[in-house]
Amino acid sequence: MKKMVTNMGLLLSAVLIVVGCNGKAGETEPQEPAGDLTVEAEKVVSGIQIGWGIAFLPDGDMLITEKSGKLYKASGGEIVAEITEGIPSDLQVNGQGGFLDIELHPNYEENGWIYFSYASSEGEGEGSNTAIVRAKLEGEALVDNELLYKAEPNSTRGQHYGSRIVFDENGYMFFSIGDRGNRDVLPQDINIDGGKIYRLNDDGSIPEDNPFVGEDGLDAMYSYGHRNPQGMALNPNTGVVWANEHGPRGGDEVNIIEPGNNYGWPVISYGINYSGTEFAEDTAMAGMEQPVLYWDPSIAPAGMTFVTSDKYPGWEGDLLVASLKFSYIAHLDVEGNDIVSETRLVEGVGRIRAIEEGPDGYIYFTAEGDGVYRLVPTES
Repeated sequence: MKKMVTNMGLLLSAVLIVVGCNGKAGETEPQEPAGDLTVEAEKVVSGIQIGWGIAFLPDGDMLITEKSGKLYKASGGEIVAEITEGIPSDLQVNGQGGFLDIELHPNYEENGWIYFSYASSEGEGEGSNTAIVRAKLEGEALVDNELLYKAEPNSTRGQHYGSRIVFDENGYMFFSIGDRGNRDVLPQDINIDGGKIYRLNDDGSIPEDNPFVGEDGLDAMYSYGHRNPQGMALNPNTGVVWANEHGPRGGDEVNIIEPGNNYGWPVISYGINYSGTEFAEDTAMAGMEQPVLYWDPSIAPAGMTFVTSDKYPGWEGDLLVASLKFSYIAHLDVEGNDIVSETRLVEGVGRIRAIEEGPDGYIYFTAEGDGVYRLVPTES
């Protein structure tokens, strides 16, 4: 598998470093947008401050979680309801924690289940940790709330809750929990929550074929050795979940998530400490997975989605990743399990966190402090 390192400096003249099977790096010129397609950001909803997650109801209305603990319903470009009844009472806003992702059940029209991740103060210890709940929407209230998973123990640290949710084609629910700032203990300990991606049945039960069922390790765990995965998406061509995660100073990654695999954090990394010192033993090691792509310097990747609609000719099957740090969307040209090029979209709109393809085929994203936008193709 080819690996690609993208040098994402502030200048547009940054080059792409592609590492081939022979391990030798070669430089290519900055990539132009795929084909003749260009896009612009069109604001569709105002009044959202930190929109963490987006989900679309069957009628096209939008549900948006805000980190502060709010849940909004938007229709026709306007916020039509702020849903307060049924929001978990143990939700704690702390640093990066708060009301986080939202995802509809694949059979939502039949069962009405909506899934949420949030920072929960319930359980052992002070502070909070990531929880997964499901509920139903009746009018302007969440009802029938069920707690499906609660990470333990709590921590007063305010970072690395992870928290993206995605369903695969078999109806399994995947979600991420970051290392909570405890990198030296949690990610490589398979018996403790944190620094992991999990897989559950839609009702919160454990799939019998999870990789650590009946073995040493958490039954719900699917992969480990992660830092802070804030983006996950199902590859429509392979049916496999891809995830991105924050590195420290450099070393943000895109990974293909396979059962039981160790993704290396913090034993191997392409990043360094924020102070500029090194911490990792190496960038590669036997038994630890290499990323499909890493960024240096970091872009602070957040939400991500694969393009499946025909609204963006030539982009079908490509991956879009939101950048918090540089306020753009990274368009990654995907061929098989390789990323072969990268371009930047809509730079300067604001810190982009959530990104989803809507039922109308357009790509929607949140810009912090500014609302919800969609990507609209324009004439080149």
